[in-house]
Amino acid sequence: MNRALALLALAGFTSVGLAQQPAGKPDPAKGQDVASKTCVACHGQDGNSQVPENPKLAGQVAEYLAKQLANYKANDERKNPVMFGMVTPLSDEDIRNVSAYYATQKSMQGVARSRDTLAAGRTLYRGGNVARALPACAGCHGATGEGVPSQFPRVAGQHAQYLEVQLKAFRSGERANDGAAMMRSIAARLTDAEIRALSDYIAGLR
Repeated sequence: MNRALALLALAGFTSVGLAQQPAGKPDPAKGQDVASKTCVACHGQDGNSQVPENPKLAGQVAEYLAKQLANYKANDERKNPVMFGMVTPLSDEDIRNVSAYYATQKSMQGVARSRDTLAAGRTLYRGGNVARALPACAGCHGATGEGVPSQFPRVAGQHAQYLEVQLKAFRSGERANDGAAMMRSIAARLTDAEIRALSDYIAGLR
């Protein structure tokens, strides 16, 4: 697999084909107001969720967040009854603003939980597995997991538990908002042990 294909294949955690946002500059201040009323209970006021099952939103790529919220609201490619209920009242402008707000917040560093899986996670993240057509995560998300604005989401410091659930959701097809089924095809090649190792390694990236 050449580098160009590898970069295309690991399309973030649903980042390829990020929805183009309507015209109009988002207002993070207005987004903070939305966050304080709608998102704070699960994700924290600044987006640094303290609950491992709820993702950290602080520092995330704004376009990525907006796409996820739009997908939840459409209730098609990504379904979650709680998120559907929270996002349904939000306008497109609200979604753009709250996404921009969380993108401006500083993400708290995470930690890897297990030394036993550190080497395996590092190998997959940095080098992939050519024999199994697994591209390196770093090819799209960067060596330190910071992501590429407007293209690939930030993953560094994300809760390992959340990452593990999402990779398994891609693998099963439960989550299907990845462009051209790219994450689904990659996750389908990962074992449970590899998903745990990779998720834990990413959680400790900084």
